[in-house]
Amino acid sequence: MEDLEPKKNYISWPILALMDFVTVIGFDDLTYNFQNQGMGVITSWIIMLFLYVIPYSLMVGQLGSVFNHEGGGLTSWVRGTSGEFLGYFTAWTYWAASIPYVVDTANSIVVGLGWAYSGNASLQSHMSNGWFAFWTLITFLVFIFVQSRFKRSLEVLSTIGGIAMFGMTVLFVLMTFTALARGGHIATQPMNIHTIIPKFDLHYLTTIGLLIYAVNGAELIAPFVTKMRHPKREFPKAMIMLAVMTAFLTIFGSFSLGVFFNAYHLPNDLKMNGSYYAFQALGKQYHLGNSLMYIFAWTEVFYLAALLAVLLDAMTRMLISDTGAKYMPKVLRKTNGNGLPVNGYLLTCGLSAFIMLLGIFLPSMNDIFNWLLNLNGIISPGVTCWIFYAFIKIRQDSQKFPSDYVYIKNDKLALSVGWWCLIITAVATIFGIGPQDVTFGGATWWYELVINFVAIIVLVGLGVLLPYVTRRENRSTTGSAFTRLQWSGILAALFLTIVGDLYLGGSNYQHNIISIVGISILGIILVITFGWKEYNLIEE
Repeated sequence: MEDLEPKKNYISWPILALMDFVTVIGFDDLTYNFQNQGMGVITSWIIMLFLYVIPYSLMVGQLGSVFNHEGGGLTSWVRGTSGEFLGYFTAWTYWAASIPYVVDTANSIVVGLGWAYSGNASLQSHMSNGWFAFWTLITFLVFIFVQSRFKRSLEVLSTIGGIAMFGMTVLFVLMTFTALARGGHIATQPMNIHTIIPKFDLHYLTTIGLLIYAVNGAELIAPFVTKMRHPKREFPKAMIMLAVMTAFLTIFGSFSLGVFFNAYHLPNDLKMNGSYYAFQALGKQYHLGNSLMYIFAWTEVFYLAALLAVLLDAMTRMLISDTGAKYMPKVLRKTNGNGLPVNGYLLTCGLSAFIMLLGIFLPSMNDIFNWLLNLNGIISPGVTCWIFYAFIKIRQDSQKFPSDYVYIKNDKLALSVGWWCLIITAVATIFGIGPQDVTFGGATWWYELVINFVAIIVLVGLGVLLPYVTRRENRSTTGSAFTRLQWSGILAALFLTIVGDLYLGGSNYQHNIISIVGISILGIILVITFGWKEYNLIEE
């Protein structure tokens, strides 16, 4: 009978672990968090690994198994446990969280090209904030054009680039320890047990979000759980392998950074240029000049370019196709002759440009890069909360949600772990709103705090407004929620409000915070005024 059954292609647990690893951690994640916590990040990585990464990955495995017939995506998990609207809102917040990520990716491509061309960090001293934003926007436009023609090949290239990036990271660690064995010097002194103990203060709490941002992404491999031959036995093995690889990379990678950088006196631009500095220092250690740095720079550009092209297409298609007609306006679901959601792309580019505009009045290009990265440390963990929420829901009624793979058979114990991860992630999200990398209480600190709230309110709030726009479309004989005159007034009010707030935020005007609040309130009133009246209503 077995010979008569169609053969099924199963995925092995080592391959699943490797696929998950590529989505979870990278070399840049090490430098980002090394600047935040110094050598103390080693202890943080160990704590995160056992108390967060492993439970998180195993919960994802059960969720993927429960909802295997719906593709195993985060949206389907929340929709399956809490209904259509929360499913839609999860899709929106997941998409909104991708906006700062793709902007940061585009920024990183510009930085990477600067290193690949000049071989140093001179880009930040020669490029103004305006030109940095301009070239980032050009990068967006190029990849909006490219992704529609080379999407499939770029998905393959991004996977190859991810594996190549992992290879470069392993190479960095191995070569660092080899250099030490040959009598190399450790830059961080003193190097003892106290060096790797982090200082648990307010600053530490604001950096947890970026740690979570570094290790999340395991939900992307959830659909593959049901493609394993024996998920009950093999999935935990894959997660153990993932944990071992993550531990190796984070612990020894962070230590290796401490070999080349004095953790007590780190460069201010380590988040933006740290990866290149590290390979530059490694090359000098082996008398190879800048060759290793150039190899890494082109690997970084190659990987990020492919990733950006795939992201711009995948995130927009996911939002438009997965939320359906009930909550998503027709104007965004509209496609061209090739089936591409053109207006969805425009919304993606528009909000990306809005995020870039928020940071344009920061003091330097390095400040823009750091702020965008830290914004990811707020929004990304916030979206990760949906995963633990969905896990809690299925374990509250485990009879209703059976699965081939079960993480912790005891429901009460499983719920306690789920609540633990949810609370930690929520706390990290809230504290992450506090600006990092700038002097506490200074003008830049207050400006970053304001634009953090503005970014969150706009990205999340727009998701709340879209169902209202959809209902207005359905009530209109023309199928349009607003007239052209209304759209013009709304967009003009939004544009002037944003520009006014940003101008005041970047100025030294004494009462700029009060003025920003006043202009924002006036802008909201104008938007409501322009859009309040409905025209061409269907007569009941």
